Amino acid sequence: MQRREFIRLLGGAAVTWPLGARAQQPKMPVVGFLNGGSPDGYAPYVTGFLHGLNETGYGEGKNVTVDYRWARGQYDRLQVMAADLVRRKVAVIAANTPTAPVAKAATTEIPIVFVSTGDPVMLGLVTSFNRPGGNVTGVGLLGSELETKRLELLHQLVPGTTPIGVLVNPTNPAADLQLRELQEAAGVIKRQIDIVRASTALDIETAFEIAAQKGAGALLVVQDPFYNSRREQLVALAARHKQPVIYPLREFTEIGGLVSYGHNLVDGYRQMGVYAGRILKGEKSADLPVVQPAKFEFVINLKTAKTLGLTIPPSLLVNADEVIE
Repeated sequence: MQRREFIRLLGGAAVTWPLGARAQQPKMPVVGFLNGGSPDGYAPYVTGFLHGLNETGYGEGKNVTVDYRWARGQYDRLQVMAADLVRRKVAVIAANTPTAPVAKAATTEIPIVFVSTGDPVMLGLVTSFNRPGGNVTGVGLLGSELETKRLELLHQLVPGTTPIGVLVNPTNPAADLQLRELQEAAGVIKRQIDIVRASTALDIETAFEIAAQKGAGALLVVQDPFYNSRREQLVALAARHKQPVIYPLREFTEIGGLVSYGHNLVDGYRQMGVYAGRILKGEKSADLPVVQPAKFEFVINLKTAKTLGLTIPPSLLVNADEVIE
C-alpha cells in the first residue's frame, strides 16, 4: 500500500509541477495605445504601429498585448483614459498629439512614445529633440509648421483675393500654434483667412456652411486626429459645396480630396511602434532622440480638380509626388 501510494503521489507531482512552472511565467507586457481618433479612421495607422513593433520582435497577442483607448474626437475623455492606463501599470504608452500632453501629466514613471503633429518642445512634451529627458520621446512630424506650406500651396492653386477658410479643432492642444503659424503666413501672402471651428461631426457640417457664407474661395483643413477620423465626411462636404480644399494627409486625396501635403502618417506610426518596442527591450525614453521624418508628400487628385473646374498650375503638377487621375 505504501509503494502504490508513493507512485500515485509521484504521478500527481509530475502533472502539477509543469502547471506550477507555467503559472510562474511572466505575463506579456502591455502597451497602452491612447488616441484621440477612432478605430475605423485610424486603421492604417494602427497597422503601421504594429509593423513597427514587429520590427523589434514584438507581435500583438504573441509576446505583447495592446490596450486600445479611443477618444473618438472627445478629447475631454482623455484624462480618465490616461489615468486608467496608469492604474493598469502598462509598460509603455503610445500617444498622438492631443493625448500625449495628457499622458505626460498622468505619469512621470511609465515611458511615453508619441506621434506629434505639433512642435513637441513648444507643447512641453520634451526638453529638446536630441535630449528629450524625462519619460517622453517619439516622432515629431512638425504639423503646425506645415500649415504654412499648405496655405501657400492653396494660394497658388486658387489665386486671387477671396478669403481662405481654415477649419480648426478648438479642443486640440496644438490649435493655438496652428492658428498662429497660419496667421503669420497669411500676412506674408497678403490673403485674408477666416477661421471656422469644429469639434464634432455636426460642427463640421456647419463649418462648411459658414465658410461658404463668408465667401471663402478655398478651405484648409488643419492636422487633427478627429478630422483624420472624419475623412469621408470632409471630402463629401467639399464635393457638395464645390469647395477646393487642401488636407494634411494623402489618405484624404486617395478617397477624392483635391490636394494634400504632409508627412506619411502611416510611417510615423511605424516609427512610434519601433520606439515602443525598443523601450520594451529595456532602452530608456530619455536616451532616444525625437525622430524627425524629412519626407513630405504632395498629392493632387486631378479627377477632383476637373470636377471642380480647376486648372492645376504646371508648377504644382511638376512638384507633386503623386497625381491621381
